[in-house]
Amino acid sequence: VEISVVRRRVQSAIAAARVRARRRRSGTAEAQTAFESFLQDVAIPLTKQVAVALKAEGLGFTVFTPASGLRLAADNGRDDYIEFALETASERPHVIGRINRTRGSRTLTDERPIKADTPASALTEDDVLTFLVDALQPWLER
Repeated sequence: VEISVVRRRVQSAIAAARVRARRRRSGTAEAQTAFESFLQDVAIPLTKQVAVALKAEGLGFTVFTPASGLRLAADNGRDDYIEFALETASERPHVIGRINRTRGSRTLTDERPIKADTPASALTEDDVLTFLVDALQPWLER
């Protein structure tokens, strides 16, 4: 293979990678804005309602809203929580729920999308409630 052919293909690959990276950065920025809006308008208010309902049933949970995040933490276990985060490592950024709970000395962590193949801007209160009720099952069984 001639060096000119090799060089053209390498240059073409570099140009394509730069275009993909620019597109990914733009998509990530848009997803971050949509995620912030999702937190403020949908997830935080609904999670606070869930925490109040859980307290009424005798299960203590507290809502924390660190920068660009949301955590519903069990009052009786410092490492027991459910949190919402934006997953940007994949080609299509999406909202994930991270469920962290302890059993004895073991810590179990599970990550899953709030709703598969759904961007933050399209998530609804029902999607969040469905996820939370499902994620809370280990604490509800006790």
